[in-house]
Amino acid sequence: MGKLTRTEEEWKQMLDPEQYNVCRLSATERPFTGKYNDFKGDGIFTCVGCDEPLFDSRTKFDSGCGWPSFYAPIGEQAMMEIRDVSHGMIRTEVKCATCESHLGHVFPDGPAPTGLRYCINSVCLDFQPRADQPA
Repeated sequence: MGKLTRTEEEWKQMLDPEQYNVCRLSATERPFTGKYNDFKGDGIFTCVGCDEPLFDSRTKFDSGCGWPSFYAPIGEQAMMEIRDVSHGMIRTEVKCATCESHLGHVFPDGPAPTGLRYCINSVCLDFQPRADQPA
């Protein structure tokens, strides 16, 4: 899928207020409150803004940080990384490569095999069980 563009009004109509705040305005949901923080399902996490696959549940791990954490995206082109110098620190923001929704941040303190921790807001994600995946 190529780039997806919508007007801000279209985003406001399709996303609930918290999703809009996080996905479009780069806010963050409160830690330990997201529906996928402790979630253990088997399947694929997709972008709430465009349904593009982002993470396989097999890469999810419990980091204890309060947000769903993954050690790798589903593919190299699934997301884009942007240097973030807000809040007095240097971080790497991750956005959906298709619709440019803010997802969260990636940190170099994750487990093997990548050593990365993609710290993602639950409100940015939908989940499709593996049994529902096309063969």
